[in-house]
Amino acid sequence: MKIENIDIEATSEKARRLVNEDKNLSAATQSMFEIMILIITLLANRLNLNSTNSSKPPSSDPSREKKPKSKTGKKSGGPKGHVGTTLKKIDDPDKIKEIKIDRCKLPAGQYRQVGFESCHVFDIDISRVVTEYRVQILEDANGKHFAASFPEGVKKAVQYGKDLKAHSVYLSQFQLIPYNRIQDYFADQLHIPVSEGSIFNC
Repeated sequence: MKIENIDIEATSEKARRLVNEDKNLSAATQSMFEIMILIITLLANRLNLNSTNSSKPPSSDPSREKKPKSKTGKKSGGPKGHVGTTLKKIDDPDKIKEIKIDRCKLPAGQYRQVGFESCHVFDIDISRVVTEYRVQILEDANGKHFAASFPEGVKKAVQYGKDLKAHSVYLSQFQLIPYNRIQDYFADQLHIPVSEGSIFNC
């Protein structure tokens, strides 16, 4: 390998020979020089790394020339017969927001509504839902209490719901996201503290 016409390998080998031949140097000094030569060689070799001889991406190559894309003659988009995933309007939107005309900005006159135009915006709502179950307690004439039963699966004063557990399993086992990142997701996006142990148990 050469950097500005300097042969790094030959120079390093020459330096090693000089160090080994000098009998006046102590063992500690020789070791120090060996380490320095090794570090310089490693750093020099790193300068020669590019996308063809390492895992570095092509974008990191110095003075990289972009190759023009070869034209295939095919039109852009999916192949013929391919089923796309284009959004379509649905019959039962979750929310309907009506936007009325500001009549103050219209010319003077009488107006009647003849219809409307609509647009559908598909979005998501990431939010925490806390359900409080209250079971009724009755007391008879003798002071004896009778309480309704909590739903199946509700056993603790505070616990995680089945949807949260299923979501954590999906993120962990299907998306293969590490436990600590799932924990951050629940804390940052949903403001729910979930330990890595709880995710593992789910």
